[in-house]
Amino acid sequence: MSSPADTFATFVDRLADALRDDEAGAIDGAELAARVGFSRFHLDRIIRSVAGENPGAFRRRILLERAAFRMLTTRMPLLDVAVDAGYSSHEAFTRAFTREFGAAPAHWRHSAATFRLPAGNGVHFHPPGSIRLPMRDRESEMELLERMTAHHIWLTGEMIRVAGELGDDELNRPIEIDVDDDEQSVRSLLARMVGQLAMWNAVMAGRPYDLQVEDHQSLGDLRDILAVEGPAFHEHVREVTAGERLDETFVDASGDPVEVISYGGNLAHILTFAAYRRVLVLLALNHAGHGELGWGDPRFWVADQPAE
Repeated sequence: MSSPADTFATFVDRLADALRDDEAGAIDGAELAARVGFSRFHLDRIIRSVAGENPGAFRRRILLERAAFRMLTTRMPLLDVAVDAGYSSHEAFTRAFTREFGAAPAHWRHSAATFRLPAGNGVHFHPPGSIRLPMRDRESEMELLERMTAHHIWLTGEMIRVAGELGDDELNRPIEIDVDDDEQSVRSLLARMVGQLAMWNAVMAGRPYDLQVEDHQSLGDLRDILAVEGPAFHEHVREVTAGERLDETFVDASGDPVEVISYGGNLAHILTFAAYRRVLVLLALNHAGHGELGWGDPRFWVADQPAE
């Protein structure tokens, strides 16, 4: 006999199926109950006992979260968003959305920080079209490293595949490094590495960041900025990993379109692009006769750290 937790998991799975099929806004409580194999009365009792919400309220919240996500990450007209969320009119959607998010959709779309609504059960819409249970698919630090390793192996294979299309002359031609549109220098690369920390600290706090501030920073400026932004970013990573929150998401409104990024994915992004910048700077320093840092290999740095 199924436990209430099993029934709740099945209910979430059926609602997730409807989200993926883009029909969740059209099905009602009776239809959802039938898909789970219960009467609406019994399903209401079970879901409320496990989740603290009845199935209708749970479904409406998930659909509003999906609507908010679409508003942030697409230019989808608000009327289309409303219809997909199960509302028959723009006015009805506006009332429901304003009640839950505290602002009308058109205004909220340009000032949002998160698309999730408070929920004691910790179950939320998970982009692009599913539902996340708090104890499922938890991304640990080791899993993040494993994913980065898997990505490296996959990408290496893809590069070998593409290189097979080159002739010997192209394959063996020396590479002139030019990784960005702008001219690379030790200063500009150091400014970008420090600025990357400052930028993501700002993004995660919902503050604007102007990339142009990096154009004329001195080494003294960079030391001062790093002294503030480095520890702040490190502490944020500590909090996220300690709380097993690498799979949680935040809104990056710094570009167009707005993106929703997981903390784990963002950390992988930062470490990946910081790595190539570090290598370029180390090569330049070595070429200038200052090679005491070698390759800056993290193996040796980690080995020298005292145990906590």
